[in-house]
Amino acid sequence: MNRFQNKTALVTGSSQGIGAACALRLAKEGANIILNGHQFDERGEKLIAEIEGMGRKVKFLEADVSKTKEVLKLVDDAVDVFGSLDILINNAGLEKKADFWKVTEEDYDIVMDTNLKGVFFGIQAFVKYCKSKKRPGTIINMSSVHEEIVFPHFAAYCASKGALKMLCRNLATELAPLNIRINNVAPGAVSTPINQDLLSNKKQLEKVLQNIPMKRMGKVEDVAAVVAFLASDEAAYVTGSTYFVDGGLTYHYEEQ
Repeated sequence: MNRFQNKTALVTGSSQGIGAACALRLAKEGANIILNGHQFDERGEKLIAEIEGMGRKVKFLEADVSKTKEVLKLVDDAVDVFGSLDILINNAGLEKKADFWKVTEEDYDIVMDTNLKGVFFGIQAFVKYCKSKKRPGTIINMSSVHEEIVFPHFAAYCASKGALKMLCRNLATELAPLNIRINNVAPGAVSTPINQDLLSNKKQLEKVLQNIPMKRMGKVEDVAAVVAFLASDEAAYVTGSTYFVDGGLTYHYEEQ
């Protein structure tokens, strides 16, 4: 299947985890890929080798998407690499655990700047490009089940994902006349580096699995499959939605 033949996708935060899986899935289906991370290292080298092995073009661009100037430059540079940009996947994100009364302004800022501000202005840069070239575009934001359900001790993270939910819905209306679609993908409990503490705590992991009807952690490939659908023409009439990839967690949830 080559749903993305002759198309280019930028995936932020794609050195590992869900971002890397999304890059590999789109490349497998024909896309040329712009990888991104804070720094190019052996993880990026490995991904480049895999993607080139599929016969696709690939480039790694360093950028910290929490900094507006860097995310704007990232989108501009991504356009320049292969001459066009069709798909923007805002995957980069982070979380900081703390009791609400102990959250520092520094931690709040880095979470909001990465998860929301960087996404906001990255989308803006992409929209300006699409508009100037009169091109259609597809945007997918990596949200979380916590745009919908509570996550005590992660107030800033929940606030950022809740805002992403509303941003997606608002932009779906505003960008539709430009033939630009936007959707969120909301992973639940997925086996990724960000969840390493949970995965290594058997007692806590068991509590989480009790809340998941499918009784297992998600795989990064589960998320990438939904991203690929939303990025494709098969989802041509889908915009402004959040797709939960959570094994049923969201509406079967009790805080432990």
